[in-house]
Amino acid sequence: QLGRSGLRAGWTTGACATAAATAAYAALLAGDFPDPVTITLPKGQTPSFALAAEELGDGFAMAGIVKDAGDDPDVTHGALVRATVRLLPPGAGVVFRAGPGVGTVTRAGLPLDVGEPAINPVPRQMMREHIARTAGRHGGAGDVEITVSVDHGEEIARSTWNPRLGILGGLSVLGTTGIVVPYSCSAWIDSIRRGVDVARAAGRTHVAGCTGSTSERTVVAEYGLPEDALLDMGDFVGAVLKYIRRHPVGRLTLCGGFAKLSKLAAGHMDLHSGRSQVDKGLLAELARRGGADGSLAAAVAAANTGLEALRLCVSRGVPLGDLVAAAARDQAQAVLREAPVAVDVLCIDRAGAVVGRAAPRT
Repeated sequence: QLGRSGLRAGWTTGACATAAATAAYAALLAGDFPDPVTITLPKGQTPSFALAAEELGDGFAMAGIVKDAGDDPDVTHGALVRATVRLLPPGAGVVFRAGPGVGTVTRAGLPLDVGEPAINPVPRQMMREHIARTAGRHGGAGDVEITVSVDHGEEIARSTWNPRLGILGGLSVLGTTGIVVPYSCSAWIDSIRRGVDVARAAGRTHVAGCTGSTSERTVVAEYGLPEDALLDMGDFVGAVLKYIRRHPVGRLTLCGGFAKLSKLAAGHMDLHSGRSQVDKGLLAELARRGGADGSLAAAVAAANTGLEALRLCVSRGVPLGDLVAAAARDQAQAVLREAPVAVDVLCIDRAGAVVGRAAPRT
């Protein structure tokens, strides 16, 4: 299906696992795998999934579905999601297990207890509902063990937030609507939120939102923060600020490239180059406030890049880096409103050297 962007939507890992579990349980009860298998998503859509793998054995059935994330650059696109269903004694209910490629929760702060398989609450509920419907259709009791696995999931998980969040051994089975909206980056934003939750549960009072690995290294060198206090926010500074407004920590450091943080200084909450641009006029105005004369301000306004504007000011003794950092801090503080969070900002160059800083407002 096409979204409003004209891009093709896809299906979450949770939707695929639900479809696989439904097909496997139907095969256990009726002897045949429904192919394709149709499920109902939380908002009422009824997609059908073709089976890519199936096995019916003594007391168990396994079905596998290749995840189609549509036109979203999802790291799990094309992964084979399997569900193995085994019958349990009456009254046992639905029990979830992590198979190969699905992680296990090892830190507090996530919406699952430590030791639980990393199958999120909405996919669990979807699977419970579909097991109950399938049991009603075929005369089963609905007491089953569902083991979800993802081929090569442990390898794929290394390129996700999972290791930092304390989800070890593989991927998380995610999804709240069942649908992947292309380029919504919902998984990344959800990981930011879970990162804040894990940091708070670990008792961290100082966290850092970083635009990438270089800024993370700078923050660690400056403040010695542990890994679970580092939020890989990418371009989504707005997501960090809005979540921390509702779930405060004592101090938030924002660290990123000078040009990216100049976008925050201009009020942009998404720092991606395709969705916001460096405002050279703002840089010229900040330079004037820092003592730049008319010719320097004009040169800043005409600069090709933010870093060129910065170099022009540095050569003339105008602290543009600090001025941008202070403006970015003030924008962040405005989003945080009255939340009890002190914000400081570090602007860096491509090598990670600090070229501007603003301490928390007092």
